[in-house]
Amino acid sequence: MAASATPTGEEVQTPAAYEGTTSRRPTTHGRLTPWLFLAPYLTLFTVFVIAPIVYGAWISLHRYDYTLPGKPFVGLDNYLTLLRPGSITFDIFWDSMQATVIFTVTSVPLLLVIPLLVALVMNRSFPGRNVFRAVFFAPYVLGVAVVAVLWRYLLDRNIGLVNYYLDAIGLPGDIAWTTSVPAAWVALVGVTVWWTLGFNAVIYLAGLQDIPRELYESARVDGANGWQQFRHVTLPGLRPVLSFVTMVTIIASVNMFGQSYLMTEGGPGRATRTAIYQIAETGLRNYQMGSASAMSYVLTVFLMLLSLGVFWLFRERKG
Repeated sequence: MAASATPTGEEVQTPAAYEGTTSRRPTTHGRLTPWLFLAPYLTLFTVFVIAPIVYGAWISLHRYDYTLPGKPFVGLDNYLTLLRPGSITFDIFWDSMQATVIFTVTSVPLLLVIPLLVALVMNRSFPGRNVFRAVFFAPYVLGVAVVAVLWRYLLDRNIGLVNYYLDAIGLPGDIAWTTSVPAAWVALVGVTVWWTLGFNAVIYLAGLQDIPRELYESARVDGANGWQQFRHVTLPGLRPVLSFVTMVTIIASVNMFGQSYLMTEGGPGRATRTAIYQIAETGLRNYQMGSASAMSYVLTVFLMLLSLGVFWLFRERKG
């Protein structure tokens, strides 16, 4: 029975009635509810991610110039041109890829190690710790244009403060930081490390605070010194964070554009013109959008292979 009558004649819901109510099968509306909540995100993801990927692939198969009425289909010719030595785009593209590799290889290790050291210091208790954290994170809130213009003046060969102080302590004070190699690479890497290390340090700090204190106490009881605690407790505890920081830092370094565009203008010559810089130059200035799209997909394949290597490096190892 779903209800019973009391001596006064009132009907009372029995447990069976409630069970019948709660055991009803989900309605069609209930099954659609998750999709309705996801709909805004899925719409934006489709419009701003999926559609550009598909449209970019279509452009890469055409000789695409939006200023011209005809956009003939050329198949894989844009890709083959990038791989054919002696073609008009072979040298400029692979020179830009080489510049990208130089910047990534020199900046990523610094952006992994220095923020970790900063995070280890910030994780300790000492007077002024919050000020210390703010000092290291503050540059990250600046835009790339602000950072590049600021450092372009500081690194100026004639009036820059960097050369002035180098000369004051007896070091060469006439270095062309933005117009000579390897000084331009030192400037780009140094500025990028100064600008972005705060972000990685904050991620590391969050990971350090998630490591149980009991593990360090157990290690100290077993006689482990500071280095042994770092190697056997801190590093294993930071493995997921290290994987994330490494992947994000590599992607950001491969996509470096603003610093090179604003500080060195890709120079001297094309020495610091990275792949993203070259893609923008080819597509938006030379209007060779089919070739620029093909470059983008080659760079994407390069990044995917790199990502697989990072995931393999940080995989969980049995035993």
